[in-house]
Amino acid sequence: MEEHFGEPCPWRIVDECGGAFALGAIGGGVFHAVSGFRNAPAGISHRLWGSANAVRQKAPLMGGHFAVWGGLFSTIDCGLVHVRGKEDSWNSITSGALTGAIVAARRGPSFMMGSAVVGGILLALFEGGGILLNRYTAQQFKNPNPFTDNPG
Repeated sequence: MEEHFGEPCPWRIVDECGGAFALGAIGGGVFHAVSGFRNAPAGISHRLWGSANAVRQKAPLMGGHFAVWGGLFSTIDCGLVHVRGKEDSWNSITSGALTGAIVAARRGPSFMMGSAVVGGILLALFEGGGILLNRYTAQQFKNPNPFTDNPG
């Protein structure tokens, strides 16, 4: 079953890395704008300055963290597609687990294992949700059987 309708595998890594950076920078910008506003000293000018300063300093960093995660995930996913010869949900789940473990490698083996479990479970939930959503929407557009008796 073909899940990715975007770029072919080598270019998907770049595409996912850029998309993850944008998601992290925008989401991090919103989050840090609110937290910078709340943590700044009283007064609207201080709060706006604190908000802008927090966004300027921390949103690119958050985007970079997301880009690393997205690029590593896509690289592992493409490697699994190449090694296994098929593209399915198991590739994404395994990629999520391995990405979680690799990103947490500097914190030690026990933290790596915990991050791998969390990454695998999150990707399993995403994949399962996507499968359920596809099945639900596919039934909405299913053609009725013309050969059944319709007592209408």
